[in-house]
Amino acid sequence: MHGAGFGLEVLARPTVFNQITMLEQSNSTLLQYPTQFTQNIVPKQIHSHNDYWRDVPLLSALSLGVASVEADVWFINETLFVGHELAALTPSRTFDSLYIQPLLNILARQNPANAFTANQTTPNGVFDTSSSTPLQLLIDMKTDGNSTLPPVLKSLEPLRQLKYLTTYTNDTLTISSITAVGTGNTPLEGIKSLSPRDVFFDAPLTQLNDPSTTYNSTLSPIASTDYASAIGWDGIGNISETQLGNVERFIGDAHIRGIKARFWDTPGWPVRARDGVWEMLMNSGADWLNADDLEAASGF
Repeated sequence: MHGAGFGLEVLARPTVFNQITMLEQSNSTLLQYPTQFTQNIVPKQIHSHNDYWRDVPLLSALSLGVASVEADVWFINETLFVGHELAALTPSRTFDSLYIQPLLNILARQNPANAFTANQTTPNGVFDTSSSTPLQLLIDMKTDGNSTLPPVLKSLEPLRQLKYLTTYTNDTLTISSITAVGTGNTPLEGIKSLSPRDVFFDAPLTQLNDPSTTYNSTLSPIASTDYASAIGWDGIGNISETQLGNVERFIGDAHIRGIKARFWDTPGWPVRARDGVWEMLMNSGADWLNADDLEAASGF
């Protein structure tokens, strides 16, 4: 429409937007609540491979709804340092500074102590939209597993004290805010001997039928394998029946035990090859999408 006598166009706009703008600009308490750290972020079954490479470790992943993160830890001079290789380590980038302390801060926000929560019996997780969804914390032990496991267990004590760790005890698995899983050089026997057990073992996906160990979700909530060596399809052309059969067999071996399946070292480029492999794995029932490009994975 045109303003009378002026020839100016007046754009109609729903007045609800005026109300939204007013509330936002006034910093109204009506728009604030304690657990909104991850407000509107939907958790996704994506694993942040080498999460410490992100612009902001842990937080970048959480901002995209990534529900599993991985930290490579090196036990040197009585400290757990985080990095892909020795040359990447720095005094300030420790397991405690990059993961334990941030998680404690986040979970403190998600679990406010007040009159409303006085009778709450289980802690919330990191995701506001799905407070019962745990964050999986994969701890890749790069140094000797038997000497690295004790300090890893000690480092988790602040989370343990607040009952934030998924725990298996007295034949009962209690899911909590964080599910810690050892991988890399993590010693299987060391994990099996934990009682209570609040660090679990990343099982070998292609060897779950090994009679020497009974793999189940109380020992291994996740089982992983190197995609390139176990399957090999590069995402270009058609996957062979044998390759697809192996994918489905390995995933089936995991699922029958209540274990979730992950394939790492999937192709990252060309993008169409990466996406082809991701689509095949998802269609075949793989539980975790192992990713280096988290933005691409979250929009997949």
